[in-house]
Amino acid sequence: MTATNPQIKAPQTPDRLRWFKYVKPYLPWFIIGPLCMIVEVIGEVVLPKLLAYIIDFGVNHDMEDAPAWLTWAYNALGQSFDNPDAPLIVALTVGMLLTAVLMMVGGVGGAYFGAKASVNFAADLRADIYRKVQKFSFANIDKFNTGSLVTRLTNDVTQLQNFVNTLLRMALRSPGMLIGALIMAIALNRQLALVLAFAVPAILVVIVLFLRIGFPRFNAMQEKVDGLNANVQENMTNVRVVKSFVREEHESQRFAKTNADLKRAGRRAMMVMIWMSPLMTLFMNAAVMAVLWFGGNMVLSPDSGMLVGDLTAFVTYITQILSSLMMVTMLFMQASRAMASGKRIKAVMNEEIDISDAAAAYPDKQVERGEIEFRNVTFRYYKGSEGKVLDNVSLKIAAGSTVGIIGSTGSGKTTLVSMIPRLYDADEGEVLVDGVNVKDYSLYNLREGVGMVLQKNVLFSGTIEDNLRWGDGEADMDTIRAAADSAQADSFVMGFKKGYESDLGQGGTNVSGGQKQRLCIARALLKKPKILILDDSTSAVDTATEARIRETFRGALKDTTKIIIAQRITSVMEADQIVVVNEGRITGVGTHETLLCSNVEYREIYDSQMEAAKQKAELEKELKDGEVNA
Repeated sequence: MTATNPQIKAPQTPDRLRWFKYVKPYLPWFIIGPLCMIVEVIGEVVLPKLLAYIIDFGVNHDMEDAPAWLTWAYNALGQSFDNPDAPLIVALTVGMLLTAVLMMVGGVGGAYFGAKASVNFAADLRADIYRKVQKFSFANIDKFNTGSLVTRLTNDVTQLQNFVNTLLRMALRSPGMLIGALIMAIALNRQLALVLAFAVPAILVVIVLFLRIGFPRFNAMQEKVDGLNANVQENMTNVRVVKSFVREEHESQRFAKTNADLKRAGRRAMMVMIWMSPLMTLFMNAAVMAVLWFGGNMVLSPDSGMLVGDLTAFVTYITQILSSLMMVTMLFMQASRAMASGKRIKAVMNEEIDISDAAAAYPDKQVERGEIEFRNVTFRYYKGSEGKVLDNVSLKIAAGSTVGIIGSTGSGKTTLVSMIPRLYDADEGEVLVDGVNVKDYSLYNLREGVGMVLQKNVLFSGTIEDNLRWGDGEADMDTIRAAADSAQADSFVMGFKKGYESDLGQGGTNVSGGQKQRLCIARALLKKPKILILDDSTSAVDTATEARIRETFRGALKDTTKIIIAQRITSVMEADQIVVVNEGRITGVGTHETLLCSNVEYREIYDSQMEAAKQKAELEKELKDGEVNA
């Protein structure tokens, strides 16, 4: 016997390494995209200056203060035209057009590579989150509701994708334009550039204020998205129950409340964005008005040296500086949303999986015979609580035997068998399969040896054949039909127009409960497990069909250990061994005959069910006699 393996805590990945993992495969795109944006920035900075040259020297015919290279160009080109100013204007215009073309190439390239990098980043991240969720135990899944996990896989990843895309387009463009325009503005007129000493600090104060307000609001909005997704998923999954109880109005009201909560949270978050844009525009326009006021006076003063073209360029540079600050602000606001989403994603990725096979002593061992033993097993769903779902349970099940488990609702039957494939782990004691602690198997090998038809039968969208192949993806059609026949499913499947190619709705909504149960049993039989667990999986099947299924088990599965959980005592009467469970304890083990004599609970269940069956038979006889007499 091996000792129970302690849970191994996986080391946490530093954030910088976590996110870089999704950047590294696409690093060239992460580099080329921002570099393309730099090309656009250079054009943004050059264009206003070229326009100023056209106004000051091409239109005003005054070359006295022109730079040497422009004077040379003027003298060289002026001989070719009747109007000596025309070639200079044409040359500068061509230069502006070429600059605009380069800006377009840079902008398109930056957008293309940014989108390509961000989409791949998000796809890899989403795939990792999905793989992590697939490893979750039931306890891990209970910690995150399903709607929240869906939101994190979709909406939160999309927020990060949008942020990465914006970052690649703005990370160099905004600071580059800010620095370039600032240098050009100071070079044009240092005195006029003092306007920025008042405008920039005011804008920075606004940025910090909005970030402090925005981050918690965006986080709250994502939590409300969780609630809405959970509400919609629950309603759509259980739509038949809703309709059968005529609860459409109630569910509509519940959805309206959840939707209203999200609307309020979204409105509060969006108010930050709504107020930020006009305030930033206000500061920008105020700065431009100040530049026009003081700059206009300088142009009118002959001693200032300020030209009309320079003032036009200066206004453009001021606008670029303040626009770049606005873009940085928008980037920070998007970063606050991305940080909220990233925090939620990290919570999933950092979640400690409480059931793993990292410490398995025999990872290559497979289930060979199907012998099962519970040794002093105790289990609680809420680890800090006093209430025990299973309390010091000990039980041995021989390989190849048929065992029935019966007990009242909530007595712990399903929890008991869930520990065999390690859907849950015991808090105390141990569960052994073929004499080996289940924690010493790899999860794959252990679960590959166990076939389980859960209490809640689940089928997936796709054909009947696709669903059955979950048991054995390589099975041929004859094998599939044989398994379906053993589960008493082949006859009704062949009654469908397309047979095994018939398409099932999501969750198998277009087959009856009994048909769904038989398909789930057939899927488990295809797996050819050493241990087969049927958790109340024939409750929707009539007694005659159930008897034929049990007869098949005795013949085709004589070497498989069969555990049948049932509410009907007739389902387990013929079992080699019957286990009576009451309030988390085993109160009796034996055959049907011995338990009738020795176990009070079993006899009470038997008497009540037999009496009910007798009354039903008498009622049916009376109704039949009445019809005959009539």
